[in-house]
Amino acid sequence: MRHFSLVIQSPGQRQVFDEVRSFVGEDPTGSFGILSGHIRMMTSLVMGLSRFQVEGEDWRYVATPGALLYFVDDTLTLTTRRFAVDADYTKISHVLHEKMQKEEVLLSRQKHSFRRMEEEVLKRLWEMNTPGA
Repeated sequence: MRHFSLVIQSPGQRQVFDEVRSFVGEDPTGSFGILSGHIRMMTSLVMGLSRFQVEGEDWRYVATPGALLYFVDDTLTLTTRRFAVDADYTKISHVLHEKMQKEEVLLSRQKHSFRRMEEEVLKRLWEMNTPGA
């Protein structure tokens, strides 16, 4: 069976896997698989787990908060903000769950902060346009 290389990279981390037999990921249209010889493609992976198998080894899982996937000339590159790779599905699922919770809290705080700023801007605009204010 033919193989391809997988490069997973983020600003602070890079891992390369050779002799990859198969990759399974998910983009906004659903799940898909890649084998050696696949045509050139580019897509955005959704937040979650992808998996790949190196020849003679068990499946490994990649947790990402989303990633850009690019496959060309039997090299698959995943570019993301951060990632974790592990062969233990339970462990990597737990890591992903923790990251999702932290990001949800951060996003909630940012939304609240933006809402307060928007209210202040609207209040000041109202005061500026109110006669005698």
